[in-house]
Amino acid sequence: MNATADRSTAPAARPEDSLELSIVMPCLNEADTLALCIGKARRALAEAGIAGEVIVADNGSSDGSQAIAEREGARLVPIALRGYGSALMGGIAAARGRFVLMGDADDSYDFLQSARFLGPLREGADLVQGCRLPSGGGTIMPGAMPFLHRWWGNPMFSAMARRWYGAPIHDIYCGMRAFRPELIDTLDLQCTGMEYATEMIIKATLSGARLAEVPITLNPDGRTTHPPHLRTFRDGWRTLRFFLMYSPKWLFFMPGLLLMLLGLVGYAVALPGLTVIGVTFDAHTLLFASLAILCGYQSVLFAVFTKTFAVNEGLMLADRYYRWFFRVANLERGLLVAIGALLIGLMLLLAAVNQWRVSDFGRLDYAQTMRLVVPGVTLTALGFQTVASSFFISILGMRRR
Repeated sequence: MNATADRSTAPAARPEDSLELSIVMPCLNEADTLALCIGKARRALAEAGIAGEVIVADNGSSDGSQAIAEREGARLVPIALRGYGSALMGGIAAARGRFVLMGDADDSYDFLQSARFLGPLREGADLVQGCRLPSGGGTIMPGAMPFLHRWWGNPMFSAMARRWYGAPIHDIYCGMRAFRPELIDTLDLQCTGMEYATEMIIKATLSGARLAEVPITLNPDGRTTHPPHLRTFRDGWRTLRFFLMYSPKWLFFMPGLLLMLLGLVGYAVALPGLTVIGVTFDAHTLLFASLAILCGYQSVLFAVFTKTFAVNEGLMLADRYYRWFFRVANLERGLLVAIGALLIGLMLLLAAVNQWRVSDFGRLDYAQTMRLVVPGVTLTALGFQTVASSFFISILGMRRR
């Protein structure tokens, strides 16, 4: 199956179906709890009078989960490509409901609470995220969530999602959520593993979709024949890696900007040779400051490279900052800035050579000469980097036109 869900492959919805809700459960060897989850989902639909269906997106189970799904009245959708995200993509693509609710089949999510997701969707929300954490009104039953997940990992990553992306949610890891399937079509989700759910929240937020949150209850995992699929540190690192890869701003731009500011501060105290609290800043400080500026500038450029590539490949969405950058910055303006930096840098280097000439090419006042050489070398390097990066960014941005 392709990494991007294609609803054109799903069975066409028939007028007599008029399904409002499709409940999709990804499944990989869930024989312990699958029947219970399907039963709760069907009961929730019946009690609320919701026209719906239950879909089990089976990811190659070997414990008879497929037979259980069919016996319990669910629609079985086999998914060949392994991965949590792949299973959900296939299940969502096959859904025929106006809305889709997804949730794990390990009985940790209470499908009897399915109906509460429909209210915000009916009122216009595009995606309704469940929240298990008390900070968002949720309830975690004793033994349902490991200590590190509850008090460190989940709150930390949820706060990062709010701060970095503006996602109005308190439980980034909650896998029980409902949404309009056409939203998923527009997001072009790529992750086939457990990052799929995180990618959905981040891209939905960046796209300007209307998000809502409803509190739910998390119960202990009901499986007994095998342990949960989650691994604390492995999955925590995968989430952090995903956050960083989807945020060139925090991975490259902000650290680069900080380095450049530190470098400029170094120049401010080292060029005049200031002494601050008994510490004299001289030529060696200039060298360290130049290193910070060069590394910082390179990091900022990587932020632009990454963002441009990711937008063109559909991995990220173009935000207002991206659009503003390409309105203001172009190849010609970049080259003009680069030429200016190169000229100033070369003039400083020529001034240093002239000092050497004046002293009959003998020994120089090291501290004085380095005040010309270090800025000259730095500006020349920055100018060269800007020339190369201006052409590279223009090449990367060609697909926007």
